Amino acid sequence: MTEPSTLLTAVGLSIIVITVGLLIWGRVAPVVAMVLVPVVGALATGFGLDQIQEFFAEGLSSVMNVVVMFIFAIIFFSILSDAGLFDPLIRTLIVMTRGRVILVAMGTVLIGAIAHLDGAGATTFLLCIPALLPLYNALNMSKYLLLLLVSLSASIMNMVPWGGPLGRAAAATGIDSAQLYQPLLIVQVIGLALLLGLAALLGLREIRRIDKGVAAGEFERVDNIDVHQIADDFTKRQIQDRAEVEGKINRNRVVFWLNVVLVAIVLTVMLAGWLPPALTFLIGVAVALPLNFAHAQTQMDRLKAYAPNALMMAAVIISAAVFLGVLRESGMLESIALSLLAVIPASVGPYLHLIVGALGVPLDLLTSTDAYYFSVLPLVDATAGQFGVATTSTAYALMIGNIIGSFVSPYAPAMWLALGLAGANVGKHIRYSFGIMWAFSLVLLLVAVLVGVVQV
Repeated sequence: MTEPSTLLTAVGLSIIVITVGLLIWGRVAPVVAMVLVPVVGALATGFGLDQIQEFFAEGLSSVMNVVVMFIFAIIFFSILSDAGLFDPLIRTLIVMTRGRVILVAMGTVLIGAIAHLDGAGATTFLLCIPALLPLYNALNMSKYLLLLLVSLSASIMNMVPWGGPLGRAAAATGIDSAQLYQPLLIVQVIGLALLLGLAALLGLREIRRIDKGVAAGEFERVDNIDVHQIADDFTKRQIQDRAEVEGKINRNRVVFWLNVVLVAIVLTVMLAGWLPPALTFLIGVAVALPLNFAHAQTQMDRLKAYAPNALMMAAVIISAAVFLGVLRESGMLESIALSLLAVIPASVGPYLHLIVGALGVPLDLLTSTDAYYFSVLPLVDATAGQFGVATTSTAYALMIGNIIGSFVSPYAPAMWLALGLAGANVGKHIRYSFGIMWAFSLVLLLVAVLVGVVQV
């Protein structure tokens, strides 16, 4: 076994600790922390500019496919969102709840899952909370239950290849995102089924709470809710929100069903592995733009409108290429892992990925998403790998354990948007949701072990 280098271990740990600290501090953008800190660390260790350039080239080659996929996946789903592809389904689900508390809770899960097909938390909350909050208020249901169910549903759907967590995991491990996702599909399906069951139980609990409130004179008993009016209000609000494109987009039933077919083809081609995800979404965008926008100038204008969201995540992952490239190619990550082997009991090593995965939700309150996937994941992978744990198994354990807590963490910008839309308090949201989210993440991690996605 190679002997660890004291210098490489010390500098590597310093790079990780300082980078994580800066990301948690929140005073600098992830791009700043993940580029400057490793470059300075590499120079301090004695590596030259030519070597740092090689480190970056190696890191970039491992993340470039993920970057391209992110850019065009975000644009693809933004086009479909502008086209109102998911609005009829959400409207139908609102009506199907019939104003019944348990059905509303279960409908919230399904609406959250549909709304999060684009993998963007902000879009999900912008769709779900204004649509469902009037229904929750009319039924005297807790807005914190709404936040919890939408957050859990979005977290499960966030396992898709174009979602932030899996994209980061793919960049950190160098594994193709579509290949990494395929075994997760069964976990997603089981997770949504379990969440529907949990929603029904929480709905029953909510009925008891409402009944107590009615008995105590806190609420008035509600008999009839006009869900059709609430659904109509949702439709009107969506049209208003898309006022910029309403007169420019092709709206007819033929185009709507062509969009449905396009989504089915794109997802089938990507998941079947017939084309790489990046090329699949690139072709999808090339088809979706002229299908939904008739004029070339309008198509270019929409690309400009979608660019900020698409490039933001791309910039983070490209900067991670510097961070990961320096740590891996310099030998720092291997040296840290070998040093940890000296202090980790041999009986614990094979289960390190499970231990860290089980602590994923609490870690979400202590680290940012970027810090978790670009610092914690590579380090656990390098260490657990010495005990024969496969990289994929480590990635799945850490992601499944952590992803459920995505929207209870104060470091998630989308969570603050959700709180603002619901008029909720962050402390109450954490107290209401944290325990349930952590318990659900442990159940989902156990499911992943039982179905063989995570190896023990």
